[in-house]
Amino acid sequence: MARLLAGYMRGVLRLQFGLKVVGREHLLTLAQDEPVIAAFWHETLPFMPVLWREARKAGMKRPAVVLASRHRDGQLIGNIARAFGVGLVSGSSSNGGAAGLHELVRLVNSGTNVALTPDGPRGPARRAAAGVAALAGLTGAVVLPCAAATSRFITLKKSWDGMRIPLPFGRVVLVCGTPLHVERETWRAALPLIEAALNDARERAAP
Repeated sequence: MARLLAGYMRGVLRLQFGLKVVGREHLLTLAQDEPVIAAFWHETLPFMPVLWREARKAGMKRPAVVLASRHRDGQLIGNIARAFGVGLVSGSSSNGGAAGLHELVRLVNSGTNVALTPDGPRGPARRAAAGVAALAGLTGAVVLPCAAATSRFITLKKSWDGMRIPLPFGRVVLVCGTPLHVERETWRAALPLIEAALNDARERAAP
């Protein structure tokens, strides 16, 4: 299933009527000397292979991983990410969270870029849980707020986040907002700022 879905996503990315990157100067952060925490809402997961494709075009050489839950859906998402050259760390706020965060700290400190959905895997949608700010505070890595969307999609109405599945022949917009610095001692205070930045990126990604 993961191979089939990854193949579908590759086809969709090829069959688009153009790509607009908003905040390309911030996208370049992923290709610089220090590791970065790329954050985006769970609903945008199917679009995010375009982030890694564009980051590699911009010169990203360091490895990247995504945190996915240990449930079946999370592992499916993780296996799709692997098909695009992104590694998988299993864990979530509800199952294996401490172990997952410990592993992410180790990876960031070793130079790996990390992708997180702060509202996953169970929501509430577009509400940032503590993990992304805690990771940034512990490691000193900046948080890069991201979003992507296409003008042609279907919405999974029964999903908790209203996830959108991209369709071919649309216009894609990728947004990378201003990187956010999180202080170790006051990381909790950064949660509203991260949430606002992700919502702003989501709104700006509308084609």
